[in-house]
Amino acid sequence: MISIAGLLLGLAAVVGGQILEGGHLDSLVQPAAFLIVVGGTLGAVMLQSPLRVFRDGIKMVSWVFFPPGTDPQKLIAEICHWSQIARKEGLLALEGQIATLTDPFAAKGLQLLVDGAEPERLREVLEVDISARESSLKAAARVWESAGGYSPTIGIIGAVMGLIHVMENLSDPSKLGSGIAVAFVATIYGVGAANLIFLPIAKKLMANIARVITIREMLVDGLVGIANGDNPRLLESRLQGYFV
Repeated sequence: MISIAGLLLGLAAVVGGQILEGGHLDSLVQPAAFLIVVGGTLGAVMLQSPLRVFRDGIKMVSWVFFPPGTDPQKLIAEICHWSQIARKEGLLALEGQIATLTDPFAAKGLQLLVDGAEPERLREVLEVDISARESSLKAAARVWESAGGYSPTIGIIGAVMGLIHVMENLSDPSKLGSGIAVAFVATIYGVGAANLIFLPIAKKLMANIARVITIREMLVDGLVGIANGDNPRLLESRLQGYFV
């Protein structure tokens, strides 16, 4: 909700400022400038990104408005439940819990625990998965960060092209206005898109990624605690520290 409110507030501030200064909204609508900035930025990002990373970055924008469901308290309760089962009935009794899990990472960790993996070996295997997942998610998020870097420069290119158009038509005053408009609006589009859309999206994605990774690290810590036979209450207290 705050993401939608922030986006609307930012756009409203720009449009409202234009109106308060006595300008017209029509002057901000320049299809040529839009094509230059959006098309140029998209092309630059596509050029630098592998297809899979670019596709993942586009899909990942939904995380800005609908972040992945991560309920740390629910997970902590679940881990403590597993710990109690393991202390009363042994690690093999946890095998029945695996089928109830919808998270493949949690299911893998619990299966390793049931299989009797040593605590350090268990942590090592799962941390490899975490590292790979984090790298993949951050690469996708950097698609938007890159767009925020290219967009202002593409806007300047649009501005220069508009000025070139003006210089070519100095003898025809009727064409000067459109060229100047494209020049300035292209810069607005480039800088505005970078600072109101692309970079905020990248930052929000990075924050959500950090939360997802923290949840996984907490899960690993909990599974290792169960493998070490830690008391469920002490385990719960330690896991609560991840989200103080």
